[in-house]
Amino acid sequence: MAEQEQAQGTKPEVDINDERAVRRAKRQALIDAGVNPYPIKSTVTAHTADLAQKYADLADGEDTADIYTLAGRIRAKRGQGKLSFLVLEDVSGQIQLFCRVNDMPEADWQLVRQLDLGDIVEVTGPIVRTKRGELSLKPTGLRLLSKSVRPLPEKFHGLTDREVRYRQRYLDLIMNPEVRDVFRKRSQIISTIRRYMEADGYMEVETPMMHAILGGANAKPFVTHFNALDRDFYLRIATELPLKRLIVGGMERVFEIGRQFRNEGMDLTHNPEFTSMEAYCAYSDLEGMKRLTEGLFQTIAREVCGCEEGHEVITYQGQTVDMSGHWTSIPLSEVASKAVGEHVDMDTPIEHLRELCAAHEIEWQENWGSGKLLFELYDELGESTLVNPTFVCDYPEEVSPLSKRKDEDPRLTDRFELVICGHEYANAFSELNDPVDQAGRFAEQVAAKGFGDDEAMGYDYDYVRALEYGMPPAGGIGYGIDRMIMLFCDQPAIRDVLLFPQMKPETVTKADIAAQVGDALGKRGGTDVAAADLDAITADSEAGASAEAAKQAEPQKLEPGLTRDQAVDLLKQYNEDTFHIDHAQTLEALMRYYAQKYDPQNIDFWGLAGLLHDLDWEKFQDEVNHTVKASELILAAGGTEDLCHAIQTHNSDNNPDLPKPERKMEKVLFAIDELTGLIQAAAKMRPSGSVTDMPVKSLKKKFKDKRFAAGCDRAVITKGAELNGMEVNDLLAEVLEAMKAIAPVGDIYAKDPEEASQE
Repeated sequence: MAEQEQAQGTKPEVDINDERAVRRAKRQALIDAGVNPYPIKSTVTAHTADLAQKYADLADGEDTADIYTLAGRIRAKRGQGKLSFLVLEDVSGQIQLFCRVNDMPEADWQLVRQLDLGDIVEVTGPIVRTKRGELSLKPTGLRLLSKSVRPLPEKFHGLTDREVRYRQRYLDLIMNPEVRDVFRKRSQIISTIRRYMEADGYMEVETPMMHAILGGANAKPFVTHFNALDRDFYLRIATELPLKRLIVGGMERVFEIGRQFRNEGMDLTHNPEFTSMEAYCAYSDLEGMKRLTEGLFQTIAREVCGCEEGHEVITYQGQTVDMSGHWTSIPLSEVASKAVGEHVDMDTPIEHLRELCAAHEIEWQENWGSGKLLFELYDELGESTLVNPTFVCDYPEEVSPLSKRKDEDPRLTDRFELVICGHEYANAFSELNDPVDQAGRFAEQVAAKGFGDDEAMGYDYDYVRALEYGMPPAGGIGYGIDRMIMLFCDQPAIRDVLLFPQMKPETVTKADIAAQVGDALGKRGGTDVAAADLDAITADSEAGASAEAAKQAEPQKLEPGLTRDQAVDLLKQYNEDTFHIDHAQTLEALMRYYAQKYDPQNIDFWGLAGLLHDLDWEKFQDEVNHTVKASELILAAGGTEDLCHAIQTHNSDNNPDLPKPERKMEKVLFAIDELTGLIQAAAKMRPSGSVTDMPVKSLKKKFKDKRFAAGCDRAVITKGAELNGMEVNDLLAEVLEAMKAIAPVGDIYAKDPEEASQE
């Protein structure tokens, strides 16, 4: 039946009970009538809230000649013959559209009758107040800006399902104005924080999001693969160590607001991706961080929550929180003691601390010392009892690897956590600046990792090196920005203050996708670009990032299509110069050396790419088409496209039409090709003529001397280092070591020892 309708040029009937299908049909009807339901732009001259304020005194039944253009979403609609009343909502509020058939062009009036709730329109006309007292815009023109093809939730029940609200935040923002208010307040809070910090002399900075070494906090990280460096990196769990490097460098007050990533659970106060602020102040200490914190929170309470100075009192989830004045400071052991009903501290026998943990069903491990056990008692039992802002101090060194020890008891550290309503909002230290002590604590962390602690830090050699140059006394603090916003916006869950909280991936079926794609399969938009078929789209939707991870994790077996003997014969067929053959064999040996390190299953492929990389140079010597002719020769001899592709990448600088190095093999080939010539030229100048006794400092000196071996392009060598994520000096040292490892291959100027001694 459907085929018959298509053959007769008729359209299939739309199920009127399927509102989404009806709306799609309306969209298509507009397009067929020459109306673009998604025009490029709109010019807006006012917002509804501004008009409500400006015309607050306009009398009932009074008209104006003041013309405005508004744009927004249709939220309500009712008609009475030649009148139609719409409610338009923009970013600032709502206004009624008082539409009359005689005031509008016929086409615009017909469009009014076709509008659906959720459509976005532009309207132009004067401001009036109806006889019933409703401030309105009386349209003289109306234009559709975006046709809504999916109906909004039913008006009277709204959108209450939290799962849907978090997953479809755009819909939540449309349906729930109070949610928009939370995120406006969030923006205001972050802006207030920045202004406060800058007014106090702090400079905002940015530090890397990816770290080679885990540090700055005890947390389980996310791991990602850095292709350019061909190694795994951690998404940062804290900004602490980079920021303290800046204190070493002489930046006295720094702060950073940014995202952190911790591969841990999700609950009311935790999201794996969250925002924090860390700040560090040279020549300050823990007391300085207390005063900074009190001032910051009290400023937010006044500027965002409307509190009066000296009476910064807010309500959070039914609890009254008094932020005024100076806040209470209390030792961690004292909070733990109140929680367990007896005095406990670092002198309490470890066996008894274990007994207390067991009595309160707190799991503990054999390698935990008294400090860790004491902390667990506080963390599990005591923290939740604190309501008003409290600085919990004197944390055990065992759980504070980056904080200074207290002079009076080195088992404790000069650290506090700010607790409000049973939740942590800040963590502060008098920063550890003794490099020897820091190195020892990093070593302890590595030992803890060996015991199975997957949240322990790594050993950060560079950070200890920075401390060895000297870091001044400093106070440092980190704030959980999302939790702060929960507090000041009176929101119960962290997801309520994150625009896009992490969610379990939604299950999207083939039918769901088919309903969206519709007629777009095949050619689309009158172009020759074909869309993927439905099965491919569904598979791609299901796989997501897992597909890319699998592709990176799964080694790819590459076939050259030629044996080594065939490749050697091909090389000698087009190359007679001994230098060119020696260079090819040098590159082959080096590529095999590096393949053993990076890609053991493709050693032969790497080797043949090196052997044939300059196949066409001796006979053709065309800088632009170099490797293009080589590919023709290789393919004719039975070589593969993969082999040709790999070889062509090393000439991509001279020919932009050639593929650029992407695989590790291609980046290595690019890096070593030009550099081997420089190394061999440097070896030739030595008494031995050999690379085997060449010190790297000699090679570095020759690299810097542009007159030496001027034909060896330093820019190409530098780019090769960049492609492999290395400094030039490191590349020089590494390739020199590789040349020594493959000798006598590539050691083309090496002299007989007796001959060298006579010279």
